[in-house]
Amino acid sequence: MSLDFNGKVAIVTGSGGGIGKGYALELAKRGAKIVVNDLGGAVDGTGGSVSAAEAVVQEIESNGGEAMANGANVSVQSEVKSMVEDAVKKWGKVDILINNAGILRDKSFGKMEWSDFEAVINVHLIGSALCAHSVFPVMKEQGYGRIIMTSSSSGLFGNFGQTNYAAAKMGVIGLMNTLKLEGAKYNVHTNSIAPTATTRMTEHLFPAEFGEKLDPKYIIPAVIYLASEKAPNGEILEAGGGVVANTYIMETMGKYFGTGDDFTAESVAESWEAISDTTDAKRPFQGGDVAMKHFETIQKSES
Repeated sequence: MSLDFNGKVAIVTGSGGGIGKGYALELAKRGAKIVVNDLGGAVDGTGGSVSAAEAVVQEIESNGGEAMANGANVSVQSEVKSMVEDAVKKWGKVDILINNAGILRDKSFGKMEWSDFEAVINVHLIGSALCAHSVFPVMKEQGYGRIIMTSSSSGLFGNFGQTNYAAAKMGVIGLMNTLKLEGAKYNVHTNSIAPTATTRMTEHLFPAEFGEKLDPKYIIPAVIYLASEKAPNGEILEAGGGVVANTYIMETMGKYFGTGDDFTAESVAESWEAISDTTDAKRPFQGGDVAMKHFETIQKSES
């Protein structure tokens, strides 16, 4: 099975270098036309230059592909809308959005400046939402789209000193979980990638001997799959070092206490082991499934 992107138009944010550049080059190699978006700033988001994006465009064009450079700040709505409009004006559509742009401002929560919390949320979460909000009507109208959020193990499971980053990275999962529902009937699929790789943002987090094994290139196959016509809808793929895993949120069956006066905080404390028992745990697809599962638990308890 070959995943063909001929004629597809993709916007890849933060693709002037690192993993994003890898996504852009691979999609272009497979026939897609690419909007290479990159603000060109430092890891903490300061500064900016479109030169990195232009260099990637030159590389794509030298290999016979089509691309355009864009320096939009993904957290500024007017710039994002202009980016999408430029892509539609030039190529008539947008088929793929890969939300990859990001910054880091790590510090323990008690010592973190609020401006650093907001800045990271604005790029990762608000930026992903703005880009998705701008392409969604286009994809809906054309009856096709693939949106990819970039999450992180830090958001899914936590990481010391990254409250801002983790909050944003879990936030995009919530965004994905509703977009998967709203886009389904229009063949607009939304998924997430949680990469583990050594980039300029993460190189300080891993021992040197892990560098080669965690090369960003080992993330690319999973993302190309999520960008393809074969993509699932509403999945979180963890990828790193050649491993791809499916991550999802589960809910235990829980314990039915009834609604009488004996349902107290003390009874919850005393039944913690039963509440946390993962036997028969289920994976809800949408919020309403949780209520249905609760009713199932009640019925089993009363039968």
